[in-house]
Amino acid sequence: HSVFIDGEGRLLSCGSAAEDEEEEEEVVPGLLGHGEGVQRLNTPTLFPSLTLGGERAVSVSAAQCHSLALTGGGEVWSWGCAVEGRLGHGDELNEWQPKKVEAFAGRR
Repeated sequence: HSVFIDGEGRLLSCGSAAEDEEEEEEVVPGLLGHGEGVQRLNTPTLFPSLTLGGERAVSVSAAQCHSLALTGGGEVWSWGCAVEGRLGHGDELNEWQPKKVEAFAGRR
């Protein structure tokens, strides 16, 4: 999958949420960030308008099973597979859409 930032700081993503593991496809929950059930986007597609709390994204990172975004206000947001706490929310709950990482609240 790929994650993009447009000229207005909005997030877009495309690609597939399916992994091919030994000929069996496994869906990575929330990988594309567009909500439950979205498993494939063939072209870059805008996230919902209130994603990132209305803040502009300034940086993104797309890993194999999760993604991160940084806003101009210093907030960090994550989504995707939460195995081993990789999303930073203190749990292992998968996130289908971006969720603010509260551990970074108030930090710059």
